[in-house]
Amino acid sequence: MTQQSGQHSDDSWRGVELAKIGEGRYKATNPRGGVLPVGRGADPDFTPVELLLAAIAGCSAVDVELITGKRVGPERFDVAVEGHKVRDEDGHHLAGLRVSFDVAFPEGPDGDRARAMLPRALEQTRDRLCTVARTVQLPTPVSYELADGAVPGE
Repeated sequence: MTQQSGQHSDDSWRGVELAKIGEGRYKATNPRGGVLPVGRGADPDFTPVELLLAAIAGCSAVDVELITGKRVGPERFDVAVEGHKVRDEDGHHLAGLRVSFDVAFPEGPDGDRARAMLPRALEQTRDRLCTVARTVQLPTPVSYELADGAVPGE
């Protein structure tokens, strides 16, 4: 995987590559060789919006499980993310994003401690830890350029 200009070779760098594999279908590849199909929604492939929702759920799930898992492992751990795709004066975007955790811990003192930690874990992932959700929440400019470094409109 190549690093784009302006990115660092240190541990902060993140990236994926996307290659066309069919009509309206693409293959995302991460630096470790993981592959994920991406599509328009006419097939089982995840759409880009679904990938964003999955990324929010996954990022928060990892955070919350790391925090609560120090007490005891969950008996059930499900996360759902939903929102509405809207088009308004700001263009196309998602509105009303909601992340819902359905988590159950075993009975007993360890489970009680994990349950007690759950509200704080949700606050921490929302307010500080989840890189994906924090990026969506904060004003984060995204630059677009051609492979030769040309920037459209300049």
